[in-house]
Amino acid sequence: MADTAKMMQGVDGWQKYRLNRASRPFSMVVAVATCLQGIILGWHESAQPFLLAFLIISGGLLLQLAVNLINDHSDLAELDQRFPTVSPEQKYALIQLIQRNYRVGLLCFFLAGICGLILMLFRGTELAVLFITGLAGAYFYTQPPVSYKTRGLGIPLVFWLMGVLMIGGAYYAMAGRYHGDIFLNSLPLSLLTALLLLSNELRDFESDSLQGQKTLTVRWGYDRSSWLYYILILLVYLWVPGAAISGVHNFPWLTLLALPLLIKPLRLIAEPADQRVLLTPLTGRFYAVFSMLLLVGYGLFPAS
Repeated sequence: MADTAKMMQGVDGWQKYRLNRASRPFSMVVAVATCLQGIILGWHESAQPFLLAFLIISGGLLLQLAVNLINDHSDLAELDQRFPTVSPEQKYALIQLIQRNYRVGLLCFFLAGICGLILMLFRGTELAVLFITGLAGAYFYTQPPVSYKTRGLGIPLVFWLMGVLMIGGAYYAMAGRYHGDIFLNSLPLSLLTALLLLSNELRDFESDSLQGQKTLTVRWGYDRSSWLYYILILLVYLWVPGAAISGVHNFPWLTLLALPLLIKPLRLIAEPADQRVLLTPLTGRFYAVFSMLLLVGYGLFPAS
């Protein structure tokens, strides 16, 4: 890696293909939070909660890591556009980094599959439908022939696949059943998962537009997509009183403590591209604190 860094001196943007950057560690909070919510909701209904929880968390983290690592594979077809001034040797080094990340990502998919197969031994083949849907959705996020990110479907499908499906699947793996309250409980983190991806698209709006990436934000335009950012936050905090009144969550009010963390990202929405760099990390910080408060609420105020 030291030789690669030396070779790539003066090349802007190549660092995104380093393993530590390509794995996007900040996004791991999504897998941890969504899996933990399903685990907590199903904990007392499981005869082997510790083993099942370990398999669920491991599978969820591996799946998220796999998605992150294969995400840049489509860049291979765009290297000349993204790095027009690099030498043939530098271009070859970029190709090697991207292909290395892709191979590691496939390994993570394989290991996540093993976790899923073990869970099926406990919960039967009914879990296979959720498992296969999750794997396929994760792989085809950026990979052809589907690549639903570039079809403008990334945000709605992430809501379902990395939110509703992940939480519901974790609960089913723990409890062996599913019911409507689990869907209602999954809504805030599912909405925030979509919000986190949207923040990434808003941050990269100008570069995605120049590179022809047809994300939802590029298709809708920056202003309309900014309103979606506000609407998703509003929906999350409309869920809070709704959950309290309906009894879906005994004390969701703790999540109000995360509100001050929205001040900076909301201000960044109106800033020019070079000042929006922190939009995604700050949205991720809000996600992490909100999810922690939500999950702590289950422990402090358990369902009767």
